[in-house]
Parts: sequence; C-alpha cells; structure tokens
Amino acid sequence: MNAPYHIRRLGRQEIDSGKWDACIEDAPNGLIYGRAFYLDHMTGGRWDGLVLDEYRAVMPLTWKSKWGIRYLAQPAFTQQLGIFSATEIPGDLIAAFLSASGEYYRFAEIFLNYGNAHPAYPGLLPATNLILSLDAPYTRLAANYKKDLLKNLKEAARTPMEYISGPGLSETLAGYRQLYGPRMPHVKEQAYARFQSLCEDLQERGELLLRGVVDTKGQLLATALLPRDKKRIYLLQSTLLPAGRDKEANHFLLDRLIEEWAGQPLLLDFEGSDLPGVAHFYRNFGSVEEPYYFYRHNRLPWPLKLFK
Repeated sequence: MNAPYHIRRLGRQEIDSGKWDACIEDAPNGLIYGRAFYLDHMTGGRWDGLVLDEYRAVMPLTWKSKWGIRYLAQPAFTQQLGIFSATEIPGDLIAAFLSASGEYYRFAEIFLNYGNAHPAYPGLLPATNLILSLDAPYTRLAANYKKDLLKNLKEAARTPMEYISGPGLSETLAGYRQLYGPRMPHVKEQAYARFQSLCEDLQERGELLLRGVVDTKGQLLATALLPRDKKRIYLLQSTLLPAGRDKEANHFLLDRLIEEWAGQPLLLDFEGSDLPGVAHFYRNFGSVEEPYYFYRHNRLPWPLKLFK
C-alpha cells in the first residue's frame, strides 16, 4: 500500500508524545495545532496518528463517531493539521499518507497544512491564511503598511488608548464568544469548554499571549488571544468590542503587537481569512498569503454515502 514508505496507524495510547512533539517541532512546517497536548484538549483524546518509520513524519487523525462509524473531522480552533515532517515532503509521501487515512477512515473532511500541496490531488481546495514575518525593525515593517491602515491608525491616534498585556483569560474568551459565537453555530458548548482548558494549559506552559486595548477609564476596547511557539504567534482570537468600534481599536492593537514583537525571528500568523473583508484587513499590515488545503474523501458504503 505505502511502499516504499512504512506508515503505521497508532491509537492515541500507543503514540509516544515526546517523539511526536519532537517531529512537529523539528518540522519546517510544524504548527502548534499538531502537538499532542493541543490535540488532546481539542479532541477530548479522540485522535490517532499515522507515523512514518520512527516518527520521521506524522499525521494526526482527528476523529468523531456517528452511527458507529468513525470519520475524520477538523476540531474547532484548529486551523490546519495534515502531514508534518522534518525533511522534504514529496508528492508520493503525501499520497501515501492520504491513502492510508482513507483505509482506516472511510470519510474525511479535514484541513491539511500549508506544506501539503499535492498536484496529484486536484480536489484539494486552497484556503486563505496570511502571515507576517516579524524579523525586521518596526520601522521597516510599518513601511509596508497600506494606505487604508495608515489612515485608520491616524484616526485611532485621536483617541487616548493604551495597549496592555494580560487582560483576563475568562473575560477575553467571553467577549469573543458573545460577539462572534452567533456567527459560528457549528461550534458547540463542548468545543468552547475544551478551548478554555487548552488556553489554561497554554498559560501554565508560558505559551499564551493576551493583549488588549483600554481607554482612559480602563474600559476594554479590543482583545487578542495568541498562542505562541518557537516559530509563530497565532492570532487565534481577535475581538473588537462595541466600545472600540468607532475608535479603530483593532488597528491600534495589532500595530502595537507588531511593534512589541518586531525584530524577533517569528511569524505573526493572522489565521485567515477566506472572508474578503477580514483578509483585506490583515493584508493592510503587509502580510502575505500562505494557503492551506481542504481535503475530502467519501468511501462510505451505499446508502450511507448518500448522506455525505
């Protein structure tokens, strides 16, 4: 099946978390979403893995179950997974991993990461992600700001605001859910609870940034929740609160975030978006596209195949 590759499927309890995470961290395309603790939180432990040799390359298999059938699905707040490898990922290796996933799980709707483009799978659909390298002085980064952003920052400067570190986690999460939750009815209560648990774990690990903007009275105007690893800062939640809407507080917040981390060998990962307005907003900061890929297969028996 996978010749010349030796790919094994391991259940969660069989996976060596240390070796798994070492592969993710050594991979040029490694992302925080693929680390074992992140997957444990966001799936409730419902994930397996495909492993090449002795963890030379890995692919998380995040599954759900319906009608007694397990299928692959993307967890909430987990933008992209797919195949991670410390060495080059050729097309035939991608094909081998995807073929193996189809043998164990007959239905899949998942997102592969930006390093998993595969010309042999024309059905892979690109999704938009935008990133900004912070490895330059702030003056050089700001020189790439678009005119719209400069205009908005000039408008923001008319209102006294302060960029702060560490608004409360509960307050940050609640504000995001209150404003944007109704737009995401597919994200269930369980997913929010798991995400809060993940964020608490990230805080204990020193891998979570919370940033905000307040007015002169201390009222919160905007927040940002950003997990971080050795390569990236991930803008996982960005919330513009009603009080900050007419003050351009979100533009102010991201500008100050960029200023804070300028000169570091990190990427600011804006986490999207396929929404034109959101993508335009992030492009104004000089970000560039780094597409990732939606992958689907349906090998369910008839008549179950008709339901998907």
